[in-house]
Amino acid sequence: MNILFVSLGCDKNLADTELMLGLLAEKGYAFTDDPEAADIVVVNTCCFIGDAKEESINTLLEMAELRGNGRLKALIAAGCLAQRYQEEIRTEIPEVDALIGTMAIEEIVTAVEKVLSGETAALQSTNHFRPLDVPPPVRRDRVLTTGGHFAYLKIAEGCDKHCTYCIIPKVRGNYRSIPVEELEEQAGKLAERGVKELILVAQETTLYGTDLYGRKSLPQLLHKLAEIDGIMWIRILYCYPEEITDELLQVMAEEPKICHYLDIPIQHASDHILKRMGRHTSQEELRRKIGRIRELVPDICLRTTLISGFPGETQEDFEELYRFVNEMEFDRLGVFTYSQEEDTPAAQLPDQIQDELKEARRDELMELQQAIAFEKAEETVGRELWAMVEGRVADEDVYVARTYKDAPEVDGMLFLNTTASLVTGDFVKVLVTDANQYDLIGELVDGS
Repeated sequence: MNILFVSLGCDKNLADTELMLGLLAEKGYAFTDDPEAADIVVVNTCCFIGDAKEESINTLLEMAELRGNGRLKALIAAGCLAQRYQEEIRTEIPEVDALIGTMAIEEIVTAVEKVLSGETAALQSTNHFRPLDVPPPVRRDRVLTTGGHFAYLKIAEGCDKHCTYCIIPKVRGNYRSIPVEELEEQAGKLAERGVKELILVAQETTLYGTDLYGRKSLPQLLHKLAEIDGIMWIRILYCYPEEITDELLQVMAEEPKICHYLDIPIQHASDHILKRMGRHTSQEELRRKIGRIRELVPDICLRTTLISGFPGETQEDFEELYRFVNEMEFDRLGVFTYSQEEDTPAAQLPDQIQDELKEARRDELMELQQAIAFEKAEETVGRELWAMVEGRVADEDVYVARTYKDAPEVDGMLFLNTTASLVTGDFVKVLVTDANQYDLIGELVDGS
């Protein structure tokens, strides 16, 4: 029995997919990446913004066609879209045999067994949805889909911030941390399997432990993870700037395994828009925080994300954001156009902005950031950096690698010219010899 998994959306969703794969592998199921060879398809869906929702729906419809013509024995929808739009999926895509909510992913084996037994009632079963306040599922024997040299470690579930544009608390619940001991054990198992880079993810990593231990405990968790043999890099994503403490920055500066890389999604820089977004910071506070980060960790690589065209964003608000980006010179930056999501406070705000203007402002910000990023890449030329090998370019003496400045999938690459024999996951010291837009070019340092 071959099962195809389609994991959509963020890396946190991917961690859930790997958990489900592990549960099914334990029961002896086999997997395929070919829809034509699959008996069952599981789509782990996303609905964070309109584009993600559309991709999830289109994927379900594509697989529903295979289910409808008898090519598939079962089609299962899991994740955020399944959680948020249970009734709509049941009505509009009847080919879906079972739905699994965000907090019930451990039900995947039961769901598969039910649909294979012909229990059509599986679709109606409330067992595949659980309250959003239950502890996050934990599993130490995941099936890794990242190649085995790096892995995402989800340290918490849900979010308490309730930004006005965001649906996450309604589909994932409030913030719940996974205990340190569980994360240590899971990370140790990953290291035993050859994982060298842990990428810590959550809706927000900086509040880790506040619900369990009564204080921000990310620094303590980092110390524990850094003690694990075999782990070489620890990377932290999704840090709300107002929650970043000197204690966290000092741990980053002192612990050599922690990448000097922070992902701090600020979303905007106009106080007027930040307030409408329900963000808990101001432009002045952002400036101070970014300055403090760079003071304590001078070679930090800062990544952020912005939203263009939020309701009520005036030309003056946009110009303020543009100036802020120009002055702050983030190493990495992405821009999303505002997505008007139903059941969010921002969807009801007046002064919604036309798509054409949202997109024009996004493009203008990205053009500015492109120039900043290219200049920063040029500044790296002549530096020696450690890099992790990701693979080899076919038929060439060129390897693809990542430096501490590069998170998988979202940042640039380093192209390494060498006749040496390297394998994925190797760490090598590289001299950066050139820059090509977002990417770097380098050569091995003798003896590395």
